[in-house]
Amino acid sequence: MFKLLAKLNKWLLPNYTKEQLDLTKATKLQKAIIAWKYYVTSRAID
Repeated sequence: MFKLLAKLNKWLLPNYTKEQLDLTKATKLQKAIIAWKYYVTSRAID
């Protein structure tokens, strides 16, 4: 299930690495998206 979510995240959610987002200037929504992507990715690797 998490592997499917990881693929959907990659397709639907923005990639902040390519945008070179500074985490100190990120909004709460951007931080929430980063946390969600990290959570799903870490579960998909297991």
